[in-house]
Amino acid sequence: MSFLTLDYKTLNWKTVFLVLFLLAFFIRLPFFFRDYIDRDESTFIIVAQSWVDGHLPYTQLWDLKPPITFLFFALIIKIFGKSFLAIRFFGTLLVALTALFTYGIGRWAASKKVSFWCAIFCVLLQSLFGSLQGVMSEHISIFFFTVGVYLLLSKESRFWYLTIGILFGLSVMSKLNMAYPLLALGIYFIWKASQEKKIGKYIARLTIMGVGTALLIVLTTLPYYLEGELSLWWRSIFEAPLAYSGSKQHSIWNTLPIVFVVLILFITGFKTKIIDSKSQHLQLLTIVVLGVLISFMQAGKVNGHYMIQLYPFLLIPIGIALSKLPQIRSPYQMLVGLLLVLLPMESYLEYANIVSNKSEKGSFFNGEGFDVPKYINENNIETQNIFFTEYHIGYWVLGKNPPTKAATHPSSITRDELFPFMGNARKTAMQELKYILDVVQPKTIVARSKKKIFDKKLVDLNTYIDTYLAEHYTLLATIDRGLIYQRLE
Repeated sequence: MSFLTLDYKTLNWKTVFLVLFLLAFFIRLPFFFRDYIDRDESTFIIVAQSWVDGHLPYTQLWDLKPPITFLFFALIIKIFGKSFLAIRFFGTLLVALTALFTYGIGRWAASKKVSFWCAIFCVLLQSLFGSLQGVMSEHISIFFFTVGVYLLLSKESRFWYLTIGILFGLSVMSKLNMAYPLLALGIYFIWKASQEKKIGKYIARLTIMGVGTALLIVLTTLPYYLEGELSLWWRSIFEAPLAYSGSKQHSIWNTLPIVFVVLILFITGFKTKIIDSKSQHLQLLTIVVLGVLISFMQAGKVNGHYMIQLYPFLLIPIGIALSKLPQIRSPYQMLVGLLLVLLPMESYLEYANIVSNKSEKGSFFNGEGFDVPKYINENNIETQNIFFTEYHIGYWVLGKNPPTKAATHPSSITRDELFPFMGNARKTAMQELKYILDVVQPKTIVARSKKKIFDKKLVDLNTYIDTYLAEHYTLLATIDRGLIYQRLE
């Protein structure tokens, strides 16, 4: 019996979860062995390792994310050690559980069939294309938010509203932009209260949820308060993201195409009555989608992994609309099935890649993030103050730290707008780069071939480091695309 002829009436939560997990596991498994899939994931790992070693995020190493993202990775590292397999496995579990609760949300507004397929595509869209095979902060934040929305639709007691608030707090403290859909939900409930003349009921619920959210946020401050670093917590979590999103590199115009497409879909659906505008469940999902879109506009860009935050709530109304189209006739069902089989093409290619790497290099683990540190260890190359301008997961593999706090993420060092919030002695990218090269003087620098060390728009920084490398370093080895430079005596 294929998915296209499945008896959806027999579906239960256990069966749906099993299907979703196996699908997510199959698609994501070959990427368990990749050194890094997105530079953000590598940064989360090395900051989490610093936390495991006793240093709170932002104190020794610094990145532009709230602490719950780092806590997710830190817990895995604390329990399982330096395990890429464990990190990627729990990322897979997050994807499957998010899709499962997407199925649960869909059951309030659609049939089991529609909800099931929305969940299937939730797995696919969270796992395919670009950097989504890694474990991103969006995967973490949207899991908490999706569970919160499901409980919001299915529970009534004060205990559950407190739990919902805590889940929303976990989401916001994983990815700050989730405050926008949370605020949108608050405005929606106030509107509902005025419409239904039940102001006391809705205000009580909002208050309890607000207490849960505030409680979670306050809990993240306690370690910093005890260490006298409360101002660093505030600057890193709230002030730095606002400065980053307000930088000249980003513009609201970059987000308008996706915003217009989604708005047109909703407006068309409501106008044609394909989507029931009177359904409170669909109203709530629409509000969440609008909140996420507003957050994109405020950030001024929409990276591929940002879209993860839309899928659980956008797929359900799309699924409802598609379910009202004429049923696919038998001759075309095989074609649809074939397209679904071919959709995870990236995974098939990666399976071939890990087999090839095992045959050629003796390990399923592949990428310069493994090969460069392996070469460094085997040849006893100096790692004192090593500086990875690329493949910085190598810090974790070698058991080293970046040369400075600002160099934790390879791009943070180039962002002048972030320096006031890092608690860093240098205040500009050029000052930091000169400090690393002239004062710290790393014995080894790792870069990537056929690629500028920094963004090609940053001409001054690239010119400076290119000239410095030519005068003070020699190219010691080339490992695939990895370049290993050694400092001249």
